[in-house]
Amino acid sequence: MKVGLIGYGYWGPNLLRNLHETNGVEVKRCVDLSPERRTAASKRYPSVEVSGDADEILSDPQIDAVVLATPVFTHHALAKRALQAGKHVFVEKPMTRTVEEAEELIGLAERKGLTLMVDHTFIYTGAVRRMKEIIEAGDLGELYYFDSVRVNLGPWRHDIDVIWDLAAHDLSILTYLVPDKPQSVSAEGSDHIEPGLVDVAYLTLHFANNFIANFHVNWLSPVKVRQNLIGGSRRMVVYDDMELTEKVRVYDRGIQVKSQEGIYKALVDYRMGDVWSPKIDMREALSLECEHFVDCIRNSKVPRSDGVAGLAVVRILEAASISLANNGARVVLSRGLQSDASSARS
Repeated sequence: MKVGLIGYGYWGPNLLRNLHETNGVEVKRCVDLSPERRTAASKRYPSVEVSGDADEILSDPQIDAVVLATPVFTHHALAKRALQAGKHVFVEKPMTRTVEEAEELIGLAERKGLTLMVDHTFIYTGAVRRMKEIIEAGDLGELYYFDSVRVNLGPWRHDIDVIWDLAAHDLSILTYLVPDKPQSVSAEGSDHIEPGLVDVAYLTLHFANNFIANFHVNWLSPVKVRQNLIGGSRRMVVYDDMELTEKVRVYDRGIQVKSQEGIYKALVDYRMGDVWSPKIDMREALSLECEHFVDCIRNSKVPRSDGVAGLAVVRILEAASISLANNGARVVLSRGLQSDASSARS
């Protein structure tokens, strides 16, 4: 299978390395606008044809699939051209700038019978896959909340704000782990450095069943934190991506209401049980994701992070931007294609 990579900037080198190491894949071309990055790609991968013109990939009849690692404002146009040319597409997150753009790409891929996959890398980590197994087994009981913190000092983006940059990761994790769909979103934030570009933000997703999800994202933090916490009626789980070994910890802790005293007071007891760290697959997530992309193309499978999964995240991000512009007002999330996620995803 011959693949072309467009974009060799921040994430492109990681994609090219993993694609190059994927069995049965030949990276035929790599395109980037920067002469310095083209030189770096040529030195490291002398067998790959390197240029600054995306048309050389999009018009190449030998290339089966296009991988996009470019700014988000370019995703829709490049992915659309690739699909129209009969090529499978793997696109970096977030999938597009708008719900309308995402829906158009999904429809085009379906009509063409092509694979459209979004780079939601974290759902391919052993940690997140293990958490999904724990949730699906019912070990946490009824889910109460999802709390996420993703903060660090940069890297600074000029094309998208901190919500579209960092929250997209944790939204992809949430929508993969939790089957229920949020009903509304509210978001607040501040732009301290570049006017109009929010660098610290807080998002809240509201669900019909009283489940709630909160996200804190920040480009101005002196420390790097990558943590998700999911609380349930039976147990709680913490995913700390900065941990080298015990990335996932399950807490057999919670509360029990022993009795009601009238209508205003409840007698609450705390359960303090064991804490354990389940064994997880430590293989590189991006490597597994690239293998999955190839497998889906060859065997006509629905990707775990297909276009519908990408749309679900974009739908929330778009609504969060509207809320942000309206001082944190709740924005109702329309369902659309979000409710059509295929049961074939695994």
